[in-house]
Amino acid sequence: MESSRISLRPFKLSDVEDFMSWAGDDRVTRYLRWNTITSREEAFKYLKEVAIPHPWRRSICLDDQSIGYISVKPESGDDRCRAHIGYALGWEYWGQGIVTVALKMALSIVFKEFPDLVRVQALVEVENKGSQRVLEKVGFLKEGLLRKYGFNKGEVRDMFIYGFLSTDPIPD
Repeated sequence: MESSRISLRPFKLSDVEDFMSWAGDDRVTRYLRWNTITSREEAFKYLKEVAIPHPWRRSICLDDQSIGYISVKPESGDDRCRAHIGYALGWEYWGQGIVTVALKMALSIVFKEFPDLVRVQALVEVENKGSQRVLEKVGFLKEGLLRKYGFNKGEVRDMFIYGFLSTDPIPD
């Protein structure tokens, strides 16, 4: 995949159809904390009330078509030195290096946009091997196992925590 075709941009309400194509897929939302989008109205509401007002949620675009998202949520107060990152991508784009490119782009941007930010961390379910590989390719360090840490889809699950520091190099 040519990285020049991949971009990050804020969501727009006009993304509703593209958003539904991947957010309405159980394969994509399996490890997300939000449920699969099941209607155009629900997709529109999610974009309007969650994605667009979010402090840093970007659409992963291929030729400006929304095919996924990256979200960076900085903490506040004394914890503003860290942020949580999450992402998802339409299943038909899996395995093409798109999220790897998008994560590298996001990291280079957020450390500039949030000057107090020193650490970006990701929580990944133990079963989600694909996401673990992506984080490791980008340079995140697997820091540990958090047993019975995250509640998702009706279960409390084990999670790995990954960290990336502002001083860590972003691989080429």
